[in-house]
Amino acid sequence: MDQENIVNHIDDVHDIENEGLLDRKGIDRYWSEVSDKNMTYTEPLLVKRTNTTSQIAIIGANVCPIESLDYEIIENELFKQDWRSRKKVQIFQYVLLKWAFALLIGLGTGLVGFFNNIAVENISGFKLLLTSDLMSKHKYFKAFAAYAGCNIVLAVAAAALCAFIAPAAAGSGIPEIFGSILGVSAGFVVGKEGPMVHTGACIANLLGQGGSRKYHLTWTWLRYFKNDRDRRDMITCGAAAGVAAAFRAPVGGVLFALEEAASWWRSALLWRTFFTTAVVAIVLRAFIQYCTTGKCGLFGEGGLIMYDVSSAKTTYSGSDILAVIFLGTIGGVLGSIYNYFVDKVLRTYSIINERGAAFKILLVIIISSLTSCCSFGLPWFAKCIACPTDLTVSCPTVGESGNYKSFQCSSGYYNDLASLFLNTNDDAIRNLFSTSTTKEFHISSLFIFFGAVYCLGIITYGIAIPSGLFIPVILAGACYGRLVGRLFESMSTLDTGLFALLGAASFLGGTMRMTVSLCIILLELTNDLQLLPLVMLVLLISKTVADNFNKGVYDQILKIKGLPYMEAHAEPYMRHLVARDVITGPLVAFSGIEKVGNILHALKTTGHNGFPVIDEPPFSGAPELCGIVLRSHLLVLLKRKNFSRDRVVTGDDILQRFAAFDFAKAGSGKGIKLEDLDIEEEEMEMYVDLHPITNSSPYTVVETMSLAKAAILFRQLGLRHMCVVPKSQGRPPIVGILTRHDFMPEHILGLNPHVMPDK
Repeated sequence: MDQENIVNHIDDVHDIENEGLLDRKGIDRYWSEVSDKNMTYTEPLLVKRTNTTSQIAIIGANVCPIESLDYEIIENELFKQDWRSRKKVQIFQYVLLKWAFALLIGLGTGLVGFFNNIAVENISGFKLLLTSDLMSKHKYFKAFAAYAGCNIVLAVAAAALCAFIAPAAAGSGIPEIFGSILGVSAGFVVGKEGPMVHTGACIANLLGQGGSRKYHLTWTWLRYFKNDRDRRDMITCGAAAGVAAAFRAPVGGVLFALEEAASWWRSALLWRTFFTTAVVAIVLRAFIQYCTTGKCGLFGEGGLIMYDVSSAKTTYSGSDILAVIFLGTIGGVLGSIYNYFVDKVLRTYSIINERGAAFKILLVIIISSLTSCCSFGLPWFAKCIACPTDLTVSCPTVGESGNYKSFQCSSGYYNDLASLFLNTNDDAIRNLFSTSTTKEFHISSLFIFFGAVYCLGIITYGIAIPSGLFIPVILAGACYGRLVGRLFESMSTLDTGLFALLGAASFLGGTMRMTVSLCIILLELTNDLQLLPLVMLVLLISKTVADNFNKGVYDQILKIKGLPYMEAHAEPYMRHLVARDVITGPLVAFSGIEKVGNILHALKTTGHNGFPVIDEPPFSGAPELCGIVLRSHLLVLLKRKNFSRDRVVTGDDILQRFAAFDFAKAGSGKGIKLEDLDIEEEEMEMYVDLHPITNSSPYTVVETMSLAKAAILFRQLGLRHMCVVPKSQGRPPIVGILTRHDFMPEHILGLNPHVMPDK
């Protein structure tokens, strides 16, 4: 696909279309006949849901039909005429506007990232200071009531935003911004990076709508962006900007978009994405500098994630390598187990959330109460530890974030578990990454914290709040790494803070299954390039180990939601099939000059979004494939009623009456619908010339082509429709049309039950 975003994958979310009517029996057959050996996580959640237009999926919080996006350039006569008529100044305007939008995306996402961090730090800071103040006065029950009460109020507010205002945390992204702030401030084991990626994509999508008549944004330049290709590119820039804003990692943001969000890439997009993330970095850096003056509130100075471990000694020997290999291996196993339970929890929560908004909020309250009880109750099991004497910071920490929280301990002592639980997630990670503090956390405390965070991260993801997975995984991984560092301290010279970083890397590799982008993000977070070889090693080991058990967490979520994501490689069993083996009928085709009634009947009775156009005598010597016409273009043509009573070529008249922008892709949900047409009875017998709007250069494959090759071509070219033509002459010029749905394992194995999915 010419660049699918996002969602994570960002654009793949919309990419499917079924070239035929699907009834309940058909959907059940497609899903039920798939062998369990082919699936690492049983079935999607959509098995028993029906649909009559296209494949369905869970988009946000709703079950709805999804269809592909038109990444391919539609090379019809109107497009060619418009391209020939464009002047150099118009091309310059188009290029300039793309860079201007990239600048605006970077500015907007950077500002949102700063606002998000500062709001979280100040709200959490107020809550934690109130709790600490009551604890210092030995008002323990009041302290717990204040802590748990603040958490529940914030959690309910975040859940209400998601349940009532923006169930999919969609639209402008504003509900998700506030929902993320409230959810993270409520003490949940969640991160801000997921909502930030979504927010960046929302900002980009808003700018890429091609103008708005409602808000009088009808500038001619904006019309250049009324197509899916440019919107997709902008959303990719927005996703990269979201990662850069969440982690202050501009290069990591670009690589995240390349490795995880996009399945098609090109150098021009690389430059623009890099420019966007650079703008984000500049904006964040400017505001960080401003915060050093103390004008950002309670916790403002430490709000933006940055865990500096560069001061630690990073020389390592053979024994250290063995410890790192052990760390990566166990991290891969723990990561795959984490993914397994996240899958099960998400399926359970889906059943609960379907019951309505009240059940969503009730579930959030239960998880919030459990999190508050763990955060406040577990530190009571830890022993008070005497403050070190060679510290440059205060111990115990009072009135700010830090490593040494007193909790119930007397003066001169601190509670190590409270230092982890009664902090923001960012500050807890910073404490775990701290170097030259080997004995700061007791081994038993690390065990307790790891178990609690591991379990809370699993049960928290999927409730009705905007949440990210990176921070919970980094938090659990850092604790696991520090624990291993303590266990190997007799044979390893590496600092326990560096072990925490490597543990976070191993856990990320075991859950996310990314390598390059994770490596760069961690290096940008920690400012320690000397640790690069070990980070690379532990990521590769953990990913390799975890891949033997199940797929990455993002892939699992895609499957659960029913989203038709195509892998970069073809499945082995596809090599035993050819393109015609997965074609389903009946094929609906139009003549080059077609009767209006026939077109309207096809639009009403099928869910197809593309139709082959065939020229027949007397307009050609023999039947031949003219191209493909899109449903959206047919609706525009029928709406304008450019009909003729006789079956004659009227292409020149259409070229004069229409412009290419008349057929441009409308903004979200604004296109012409079938219900908008008003065709009279006598017009049903009239004719319309389809040649000017037919894509005369569709991608075609011969019917005997290997299905594996066809799948690779389809994905790498970012197609929506692929025409299958006959191998021999004397047959109809087209055998069928392949769409993304036809390459899904469920569809292929449903049509070919004799095929072994693992062969």
